[in-house]
Amino acid sequence: MGLTIEVRVGRKRTIVIPKAVAEALGIDEDSRLLLELRGDHIVLKPVPDAITLSIKGEKIAKVTLEDLEVTSLEEQKKYIEEA
Repeated sequence: MGLTIEVRVGRKRTIVIPKAVAEALGIDEDSRLLLELRGDHIVLKPVPDAITLSIKGEKIAKVTLEDLEVTSLEEQKKYIEEA
């Protein structure tokens, strides 16, 4: 696997993620983690936020600024017509 570190369960069953692990996975204060129970194992996975996904996530489409502007104007026009 790579990195294995023993941690202690503290008061209210809390654990501290070691700095080396947090840095390797990009986990900061207020990061969200997905906790999964697999048999007798606990698996923690970082849940990427929208910014991280946009920068590091898999690219499934390409949108230009011009495309974004056209769509924005179309949606604004719909909103104005409904009012």
